[in-house]
Amino acid sequence: MENIAAQLKQGISRQFSTGSLRRNLSRQFSRQSSLDPRRNNLRFSFGRQSSLDPIRRSPSHDNDLAVPENLDSTMQLLFMACRGDVKGVEDLLNEGIDVNSIDLDGRTALHIAACEGHVEVVKLLLSRKANIDARDRWGSTAAADAKYYGNTEVYNILKTRGAKAPKTRKTPMSVANPREVPEYELNPLELQVRKSDGISKGAYQVAKWNGTKVSVKILDKDCYSDPDSINAFKHELMLLEKVRHPNVVQFVGAVTQNIPMMIVSEYHPKGDLASYLQKKGRLSPSKALRFALDIARGMNYLHECKPDPIIHCDLKPKNILLDSGGQLKVAGFGMVRLSKISPDKTRLVQPGANIDRSSLYMAPEIYKDDTFDRSVDAFSFGLIVYEMIEGIQPLHPKSSEEALKLMCIEGKRPPFKIKTKSYPPDLRELIEECWDPEPLVRPTFSEVIVRLDKIVANCSKQGWWKDTFKLPWK
Repeated sequence: MENIAAQLKQGISRQFSTGSLRRNLSRQFSRQSSLDPRRNNLRFSFGRQSSLDPIRRSPSHDNDLAVPENLDSTMQLLFMACRGDVKGVEDLLNEGIDVNSIDLDGRTALHIAACEGHVEVVKLLLSRKANIDARDRWGSTAAADAKYYGNTEVYNILKTRGAKAPKTRKTPMSVANPREVPEYELNPLELQVRKSDGISKGAYQVAKWNGTKVSVKILDKDCYSDPDSINAFKHELMLLEKVRHPNVVQFVGAVTQNIPMMIVSEYHPKGDLASYLQKKGRLSPSKALRFALDIARGMNYLHECKPDPIIHCDLKPKNILLDSGGQLKVAGFGMVRLSKISPDKTRLVQPGANIDRSSLYMAPEIYKDDTFDRSVDAFSFGLIVYEMIEGIQPLHPKSSEEALKLMCIEGKRPPFKIKTKSYPPDLRELIEECWDPEPLVRPTFSEVIVRLDKIVANCSKQGWWKDTFKLPWK
């Protein structure tokens, strides 16, 4: 042990980097906001990393640093295994250090020796009953690491002893250089996904990420060999990553370097507008206007995105979420890919793919697979506002199939059943313009916001609301 201490004091380490040392020393300070996917990935590590570690997959030899004198027994064991120091490992084991001691990543001395290809250290550890199938935090075993780094002799030794290397597949978005791993990348082991029945393919489900509830969309196992599914996943991820608005659902992060791939967004415990309307029925004009403004602001932001507008194509109550403060947030966009026909016209790349063909709120252009523009979302918006005021779905009680045919093919529109005086002045006219069969007649969402603000102001001025009512958006 004197020899070991001397080596440690002399700073013999070609496997440490400044960044890897800081990992251990500052780990407890590296947690950030529960909804911020960018994390400080500092960690104390030796040599080559786990073959399944999505953050870094090759050793760094920059900024060599002397090994600190206060390494605990586990770190000493891992360090000796990394250096291939058989005598050092044996002395530590003889002193009673557990052969299966792990670091913060669940890595054992056997993992480390297998990565580095130190055959004699591997043999020694196995003779001391090292757990041959121990898995690190990413699920990698010593055999998997040996195979990944091309240490054939070590791999064969482990395989002869019955070790099984877990089957691994690279994801379609895996990067060759660890530095190219996206900032939004999350550690899948930090996600606890509820396995519940009734989750439809491509739908978001509840999960926990570092103790915080989030919504997770998991790419179906059958999609990894389907280029269209992968492109759709990438497209949705790209759009979610760039949008930031109070009335648009917040992106948390994603898993792209491990299977299954996932997209993670904020969770809304109050559910969606569809469930809310089903429970509440007809909304008061004041609440309907407040909700309409929330939706319009979120949609206007999406439509004003540069260089190209984000057209939702599937705007409906189920894709509008309520946050804990009662504010609405637009979700479900980015599910479809569009092909630009002209500066103002586009069409679906795959008609019917990733879009609800039975949605009552679908614009005629999409229903007919015609070219369309941003006004398709205004059409859907008009129907949603109608439902909030009337308290029933469009053309209820007709089936979705029949209602869609009547609206999109025959040009029918839902009747206004409640008394005209129940509609704030000019709101009915706005609804009718939004669902006009002619796209050019439909207002943009920037125009919708201006008109809704004017309606609210007029209602307040004319005493439409009770004196005690305070407008929540003011």
